[in-house]
Amino acid sequence: MKSFTSFITEAISSQTVANPNPKDDNDADMTVAFGRFNPPTTGHERLMNKVKQVAGKGNYEIYPSRSNDPKKNPLDPDTKIGYMQQMFPTHAKHIVNNPNAKTIFDALKGASERGAKSVNIVVGQDRQAEFQNLANKYNNKLYKFDRINVISAGDRDPDGEGVSAMSASKLRKAAADDDYDTFRTGIPQSLKDDKARELYAAIQKGMQLPNKKQQNETWRIAPKFDWKNLRENYMNGNIFRVGDIVENDNTGLIGKIIRTGANHIIAVTEENIMFKSWIKDITEKFTEISGVPANQREVGTDALRQYTQRLSHNPIILNFINKSRKKRVKSNA
Repeated sequence: MKSFTSFITEAISSQTVANPNPKDDNDADMTVAFGRFNPPTTGHERLMNKVKQVAGKGNYEIYPSRSNDPKKNPLDPDTKIGYMQQMFPTHAKHIVNNPNAKTIFDALKGASERGAKSVNIVVGQDRQAEFQNLANKYNNKLYKFDRINVISAGDRDPDGEGVSAMSASKLRKAAADDDYDTFRTGIPQSLKDDKARELYAAIQKGMQLPNKKQQNETWRIAPKFDWKNLRENYMNGNIFRVGDIVENDNTGLIGKIIRTGANHIIAVTEENIMFKSWIKDITEKFTEISGVPANQREVGTDALRQYTQRLSHNPIILNFINKSRKKRVKSNA
């Protein structure tokens, strides 16, 4: 006589066989990935291979961020994308060089406008929850998809500090330390050594390292490797203060900080998109504020002051602040 467990197992198996061709949950019109790729590394090659695998027979697009600064983004977008296309020839035609695609939302809006009804977003596992929340929160507001799948590319993100791949942070640190041998180990062999040395020199030039003090500021160049000094500067009020303009390294969103926590900030963009970021995942931003001329983008200028004043009267910010005040009043009652 069959046991009850055996009976149930066979029943479930027979039901499964009855549907031999179920629809793949990841079957989507478009698959996208967004990242800084500054600089591109062997880890990014694995990310792109994963994107292609997830896409299957569908189309896929890789969106490098448009960020450019001496700290975390020493390569300008055109230079960076040019090297990416040389390093990753299999994916070259899928690497998008669009000045208007500055954030993951721009990539999603573009896909939606071109008629995609479903989309896969491939990210590092440590960023999956963040993208899952944001992408679905603004569906039917900024874009319209019947289905959004946020898929992990692996245990660690290639822009992070994982041991399985040479990260962009490690390569920036190697360039700052003038350590070409370490730098070269993180560059795909598809890029010949003379081109790798050109890339190395371009990164060093972009990092603007005139003295030893700046070379030793790992917490600015690769903060994930110097968490102690990053947090110390944050807690002392030297960086990421309320009112500062910052960019989320993962999504490309730029906004004004409206609240600070122990290890995170909350900011809001000009488009009223609110986002939360860990301090290791943001960069101070005074160079990409829309409508502000290049010669007026520094701290202390009227242009920056007017921008922050506009944000200060934003109803979303005021509503958030009022809710926070009410919570504090209740907790103190």
